[in-house]
Amino acid sequence: MAADKMDISHTTILDNEDEKLVEFVAEVDGDEYQFAVQYAVLEALSGDVPDGDAVEQLNLFEDTIAEAGLVALARNSDQATIVISENDLE
Repeated sequence: MAADKMDISHTTILDNEDEKLVEFVAEVDGDEYQFAVQYAVLEALSGDVPDGDAVEQLNLFEDTIAEAGLVALARNSDQATIVISENDLE
């Protein structure tokens, strides 16, 4: 059965500008996973390339990113860091 809820830990959010990712830890069904959302996802959702405001964009679109994170997790739960890409947006 697929998970239906992801809780992002706001204290773990880190903007990795060099890799163009926003990284965070999230809890899904009682287990913690390391996630990274690509800047391209934030750009697709906001219409703007992140420029020092990637964390704010993640917070603004948190519900959509959490849903995409569940898709990414279902696709590949064995990775140390589960990368959320534009392909995970529904």
